[in-house]
Amino acid sequence: MTIIRQGQNADIGLLLEGTFPYVSGGVSSWVNQIIRGFPEYTFALCFIGSRPEDYGDMRYALPDNVVHLETHYLHDGRAKPPVVRHNGNPKVFREVRALHEQYRSPAAGCPSMIGRILEHRALGAYREEDFLYSREAWNFITEQYRAHCTDPSFVDYFWTVRIMHAPLWRLMEIADNFIPVRAYHTISTGYAGFLGAMLKVRSGRPLLLSEHGIYTKERKIDLFQAEWIRDNRGLLEKDTSEVAYFRHLWVRFFEALGRECYGNAHRIISLYETNRLRQIQDGAPPERTENIPHGINLPALQPLRARRAPGVPLTVCLIGRVVPIKDIKTFIRAMRTVVNRLPGVEAWIAGPEDEDPAYARDCRTLAAGLGLAEHVKFLGFQKIDELLPQVGLLVLSSISEALPLVILEGYAAGVPCVATDVGSCRQLVEGLEPEDRALGAAGAVVGIADPQALAQAILDLLGNEDAWRTAQAAGMARVERYYTQDQMFGRYREVYRDALQTADAVPPATEKR
Repeated sequence: MTIIRQGQNADIGLLLEGTFPYVSGGVSSWVNQIIRGFPEYTFALCFIGSRPEDYGDMRYALPDNVVHLETHYLHDGRAKPPVVRHNGNPKVFREVRALHEQYRSPAAGCPSMIGRILEHRALGAYREEDFLYSREAWNFITEQYRAHCTDPSFVDYFWTVRIMHAPLWRLMEIADNFIPVRAYHTISTGYAGFLGAMLKVRSGRPLLLSEHGIYTKERKIDLFQAEWIRDNRGLLEKDTSEVAYFRHLWVRFFEALGRECYGNAHRIISLYETNRLRQIQDGAPPERTENIPHGINLPALQPLRARRAPGVPLTVCLIGRVVPIKDIKTFIRAMRTVVNRLPGVEAWIAGPEDEDPAYARDCRTLAAGLGLAEHVKFLGFQKIDELLPQVGLLVLSSISEALPLVILEGYAAGVPCVATDVGSCRQLVEGLEPEDRALGAAGAVVGIADPQALAQAILDLLGNEDAWRTAQAAGMARVERYYTQDQMFGRYREVYRDALQTADAVPPATEKR
């Protein structure tokens, strides 16, 4: 653990996995916006990352109302407890078995057993060395392998289980030592959400969840693409319609973490209705769910319209991290067709390349191989107030999104958008309710991984100034009416007020610190 700013207590504990303040854009921008939007509250930040080398320096200056920041890395190779041979507690492992069966076959309304496990740990009856070295743990792992594993390798199963559970012990240590706060707010399920569930169970203080993308869905995409997950079945044993067992095991693991977060959350917030319904499908109690869309700082962005040159700039810009989930390669392939028709066009890719350097190199190689070196520019991270006045069209070619702030920021600055049909992009481009849809389309929506459709949509707007002007007007009207920062802050002010009133009603004797 590294303490960047030491506090004694705070109003709200923000639990941040792989985001603010070490990653720029997207969710991090929203976190920065929320902290600065509520100067009346103090915030304690807990950052959870993978390894120190995966992150650089802080990308954001900490606001004055951040009184505490601690950073933790779940895969930094810390030393394990010394090997001590012992039997383990049979009673505890019976409850561990029951907990895993609950995760395997979740039942609606079934109470979480995480509190019982934490109580055993607090009494010294279920420590990390019990999990790593006890006979009871060995018996549990071997019986689970025999009962459920369809991969023939016990060695791979054994180490997968160990690796999978190792971060949970680190999270328990974090929960033991995090400073007192009145309410917790996690920005995802996953590890941060599981930490939030443990903190809520320990302290009795309310837990809020604001889920931008659906964490389990995004992890499934990552896991299905991952090359490090083993599949030891022989050629004749494989069924191409079935997911390899270890991929499925990891998926169930993250689903279980998500259900613990949902089950312990006081309020569960999504950005739009489709994601709220997905949360319910994944185990969120419907009565605790609600939608609060993003809002942008309209007064700061509206003046950018006056800085635009006359006409439609032949500049297409993708603002985002250069990573597979953004599908930068489809954007580059689409630009080959666009350049054939509009030779003067430029394509800008504005986003950091350090998260997946190999993918970034592939993108640069693809652009060069398609003869686009003079047309496709990799700009790295850019400030939007300097970028947007020069842009004719924003493009999102992603295979997964939630409610992209960058689309709303573009609208505020007078830039229409072409986006893939993921997340809330269709809602942002075409409108949601009849009154919203009556404003018109602020661009176009196309299918994922379809460079020809993406290219045609770009050409239809850049090559027709009347269509571009109509889309521009629709985008500006939509963001002004439905997606302002003041609207979002008003909703979250009520959420925080409710959580803090609930926290203050918790009798001190019930806190489990």
